[in-house]
Amino acid sequence: MNFSKSKELYNEGLVNLVGAVNSPVRAFASVGGNPLFIKKAKGSRITDVDGNEYLDLVVSYGPMIIGHRHKKVQKAVNKALKNGYSFGASTKNEIKLAKIVCDAFPGMDKVRFVNSGTEAVLSGIRLARAFTGKDKIIKFAGCYHGHQDSLLVAAGSGLATLSLPGSKGVPEGAVKNTLIATYNDLESVKSHFEKHDDIAGVIIEPIGGNMGVVVPQNNFLKELKAYLQSKGALLIADEVMTGFRSTFGGAQEVLGVEADITCLGKVIGGGFPVGAYGARNEIMENVAPLGGMYQAGTLSGNPIAMAGGISTLTELKRQNPYECFDRIGSEMETILKDKAEKYGVDIVVNRFGSMMNPFFTDKPVHNFDDAQTSDTNKFATFFWEMIKNGVFLPPSQFEAWFLNTAISEKDIKIFEKAVDASMKKVAEA
Repeated sequence: MNFSKSKELYNEGLVNLVGAVNSPVRAFASVGGNPLFIKKAKGSRITDVDGNEYLDLVVSYGPMIIGHRHKKVQKAVNKALKNGYSFGASTKNEIKLAKIVCDAFPGMDKVRFVNSGTEAVLSGIRLARAFTGKDKIIKFAGCYHGHQDSLLVAAGSGLATLSLPGSKGVPEGAVKNTLIATYNDLESVKSHFEKHDDIAGVIIEPIGGNMGVVVPQNNFLKELKAYLQSKGALLIADEVMTGFRSTFGGAQEVLGVEADITCLGKVIGGGFPVGAYGARNEIMENVAPLGGMYQAGTLSGNPIAMAGGISTLTELKRQNPYECFDRIGSEMETILKDKAEKYGVDIVVNRFGSMMNPFFTDKPVHNFDDAQTSDTNKFATFFWEMIKNGVFLPPSQFEAWFLNTAISEKDIKIFEKAVDASMKKVAEA
């Protein structure tokens, strides 16, 4: 497989882009080699500048849930473009998408659209502090909630991939109100409450997606929510990755938990830059212009993103692909396990709905420490062999893979052939 044009663009990009990329994981630091540059995508496939076509299991890290360039989304976006790109004023479609989102999340009466998952999370945390009058937030090691200063500690895939303990430029004072707990360990949360009386809430990915896919065990989320209620603290669900992935709504609903504040990301914009945070009325009425918590943005509710979101979620609800996702996901999980066993490779496969990934370890993965037992050199070998056999994966052991509704039986056969060749290569390395 030829990657010469990607290599040329990488070298050209080094001149004016930081590392030739605009997000660190795209630099392929943990898998080696030059990053791939993409030219186009359609349905379940993505094509690089050298003309290599791949089954896409990245799907822009989740939001292309009905496949790339779906005809209904394309039509809606083209129609919106004819009316203008941005107005800095309210539009009808903001109201329409708000109703779709609120109807999908029990307990969410109002929502505020923003421009990214990072912005949704920082706003959601500010809201939790405004509502409770308390300052401290608990997060879990391995969960990534955007690159805001106060949460850029123990933050999962990006930092783990680059072997960075945190980030330069984040002052000590910025993280003084951030406490770190262990995923799937309620006692680690309780220990913080025993030491502090000013904890506003806990933020969590209902399904960990930035340390690889990590699923809550033994009613962890339910017990966490009950404990927080007893302490007058809020549960903030970061569903930037998990939103609409396991049901038409949030993973919290599948897991039997109702968060106090929910943060969402690009899936509600059909891949366009958008995020949102929402909650019940008594919480959301603290947000300006109704309350004293200020948050604003000229591009919030951008008309193009609203059109992309309405068309994507409407089509997703029509398709109702969740049983199909589970069937395809189970089939792909079995392929990974069978091929690994065939070649004597130790892996653990974690999956929840349409999110999955293998860990190259023989230890069950229930938290970030478990995830870090994975052999990242084996993953790098696996990654490049999958690329060479036509499957596009996230270039990190610690990133989730995502399904989309355009995946076909032919794609599954491509996947199976690629996994067989890749596991063989790992065994030989």
